[in-house]
Amino acid sequence: MSAVTFFGVLGGTSLIAVTARRFRPPPELPTLESWALADRRLGTPMTWFLLGGTIYTSYTFAAVPGLVYGTGALGFFALPYTVIVYPLAFVLLPRLWSLARRHGYITAADFVRGHYGSPALALVVAITGVLATMPYIALQIVGIRAVLSAGGLYPRGVLGDLALVAVFAVLAMATYRHGLRAPAIISVVKGVAVFSSVLAVSFLVLDRLGGPGPMFDGAERALSSRTTPQVSLTLEPSLFPVYSTLAVGSALALLMYPHVLTAAFAASGPDTLRRTSIALPAWTAMLGLFAMLGVAALAVGVQAPPGNAEAAVPLLVRELMPAALTGLVFGALAVGALVPAAVMSIAVATSFVRNIYVEYFHPTATPKHQTRIAQMISLGAKAGAVVFVFGLRDQDAINLQLLGGVWILQIFPAVAIGAFTRRLHHQALLAGWVTGMAAGTLMVVYSGFSSLVPLGLGGQGVQAYAAVVALALNLAVVLALTPVLNRLSGSRIQAERGPINTPPEAETVP
Repeated sequence: MSAVTFFGVLGGTSLIAVTARRFRPPPELPTLESWALADRRLGTPMTWFLLGGTIYTSYTFAAVPGLVYGTGALGFFALPYTVIVYPLAFVLLPRLWSLARRHGYITAADFVRGHYGSPALALVVAITGVLATMPYIALQIVGIRAVLSAGGLYPRGVLGDLALVAVFAVLAMATYRHGLRAPAIISVVKGVAVFSSVLAVSFLVLDRLGGPGPMFDGAERALSSRTTPQVSLTLEPSLFPVYSTLAVGSALALLMYPHVLTAAFAASGPDTLRRTSIALPAWTAMLGLFAMLGVAALAVGVQAPPGNAEAAVPLLVRELMPAALTGLVFGALAVGALVPAAVMSIAVATSFVRNIYVEYFHPTATPKHQTRIAQMISLGAKAGAVVFVFGLRDQDAINLQLLGGVWILQIFPAVAIGAFTRRLHHQALLAGWVTGMAAGTLMVVYSGFSSLVPLGLGGQGVQAYAAVVALALNLAVVLALTPVLNRLSGSRIQAERGPINTPPEAETVP
């Protein structure tokens, strides 16, 4: 019964994706803006579904409760992080949308190119976005496969892989033809399916366990029986720096991802984004319920495989839920991966075409040609993610996505701060980006691909999120070099113009 419900959800979603053609605008010459941003016509309800469906991925729904299951209170950092991000979105996204609309920008790199007049800075912003997003697409497939395997709905061997490829093939073709309109329509299905399933599961779990009190008590006993230090549902003071830097760093990084900005630029106006930002915390409440399921898995005594804490919630659902509801939950999680994967592939394709292909290889490309290349790149991005997942270990995708989170934060000064000021020098921003990228990569690699790195502050050793440490170095370089470079630039310009008090005729050589 669970398999019937699961495939029913996936089949219905696939049919809805195909119907995205009904939302196509009147016949006209194809443009990249129309394909990638749906002509910037999405209203508040659709933007709310699309942005929420893009930010909250299938892997998030499994990873956050898995982190709570494995580490206790530290796993709840995702809740304040998503609370912090929305005031930032309320201020930043309407500002970027207005600039993008006024100047015809489609990507963050477009904005950087026009704002600073620096092709090099725009190129590194585009490359950073592509590098950070590609493993994120692969992680959606990893998340689906892990969830379905734990739930017993993923056939072993080639058959299961072919089924997964078939699901993504339908999505790929719908995205190829209809662009952002396809994931926009699917996001409505995702929102309804995820909210209804997590509410039903939470109600049944609390009923089975006798309420929140007994659930948390049982989970605390389960954690206390482990030999791992500092694992508790009460956050230890020594973990405060870790918790705060993870929350703040993740919040600042989120809005820099190309797929989030793509979904935001598709809105119909800045007021639409403000209203959407006010309503998005509803998705955080839903994520909080998923995190609570990690606590429930501890209380029930679910035994997730070593190193695979993400399987805790699927195992909990499989153990406690009726078969039909189990299929609905797993179907909702699978659909949860389709929306962000589609938007990510569109964002990668658009960044490549606008800021690499047209800028450096084909400056005279027509709008139709740009759209056709972007469609092909979006297909290639999904195909590459599938090949990556089937050819390498799941941990490789997780490690690269971890690096992607560190990398994407390094464009924050150029994009987010640059949206409100022109005082930062583009060469200083480029030097800061190089510093942050190098430092962040080295810290993560040398710590064994851990997002946390040790710091010595005030004679005490603490840990912090590597991306925040790298951003601090980035900003230090930018702030140190900007006044120097501004002064040098002013001196150079003045030297080219000649002495201030020299009359024009004195500069003429007879």
